[in-house]
Amino acid sequence: HLVYPVGIEVLYQIFSKFGKVLKMIIFTKNNSFQALIQMSDPVAANAAKLSLDGQNIYNGCCTLRIDYSKLNNLNVKYNNDKSRDFTNPNLPSGDPGLDQAMPFGASNLSGNNSAQVPQMSSYGVPSALGAARMMTLNAAAAGAGNAVLLVSNLDEQKVTPDALFTLFGVYGDVHRVKILFNKKDNALVQMAEPHQAQLAIAHLDKVKVWGKNIRVTQSKHTLVQMPKEGQPDAGLTKDFTNSPLHRFKRPGSKNCQNIFPPSAVLHLSNIPPNIEEDFLSDAFAQHGQVKAFKFFPKDRKMALIQMASVDEAVTALIAMHNYPLSDTNHLRVSFSKSTI
Repeated sequence: HLVYPVGIEVLYQIFSKFGKVLKMIIFTKNNSFQALIQMSDPVAANAAKLSLDGQNIYNGCCTLRIDYSKLNNLNVKYNNDKSRDFTNPNLPSGDPGLDQAMPFGASNLSGNNSAQVPQMSSYGVPSALGAARMMTLNAAAAGAGNAVLLVSNLDEQKVTPDALFTLFGVYGDVHRVKILFNKKDNALVQMAEPHQAQLAIAHLDKVKVWGKNIRVTQSKHTLVQMPKEGQPDAGLTKDFTNSPLHRFKRPGSKNCQNIFPPSAVLHLSNIPPNIEEDFLSDAFAQHGQVKAFKFFPKDRKMALIQMASVDEAVTALIAMHNYPLSDTNHLRVSFSKSTI
């Protein structure tokens, strides 16, 4: 419902809230406006897709429909109204033909004469729309810049900073956790990046943890404060910034491509050669009913294990991720999209 033209600057402004935008190409195909947007990594792309798909750029119109492209890389030759490589500002602008002089999309607005097209302001947001029309977009990306989450409805008997570090660490690197002193079924979780916080909301809100459906929302806090020196804290606040257990610290880590919602099937890795199926099945059976187990045929360092339910798998992941299998091997546990 493209009532107003949407250009590269507008899309850049929206998508860069979720990570680094590298390249973009916009075009018209089958009379519909389309864009290819290359983000710096799959985590950022996933966060943008989860948060923005179905949202309107302006109130009541310009609805975003987002799918993954089959392309792995965009080949951008020119920096102009139709294509942009944000990593290479020195590209030529190509032939500034007539159609490029117009804000892109304006010429394609079927049935609209140009008088109705709002003027583009210098940074690409139509100035005639003013702040009011940007409200829908800002709601979609509200708090997209905040990396702190409020987690509520936790089991206060079982919750620990380490348990939340492990669970939320599936979706990003957890820097700090604070269980609230006066309300121990609530906690603040500070992620390394805002888009990791968005992923955690998308995948963990309303998930059952220790038998209770937890709520995960954006916190109004932008930082989790550590207790002051000498202040009693009873171990409720913990800083994990320098933890060796972060899954996403290495840029381009394979873990970025293996982020899945909670599932009954868990992916196990880092299994030493002397560890047998029975040992692992027995260890996981402490946390629920094990329905199936399978080593990867080509790589015995990895296996899939199926618990009786998603709830049991969540509990097992919290308990068994980083479980010591030898002096040098700690078990790695993630949710899987596979079935056994």
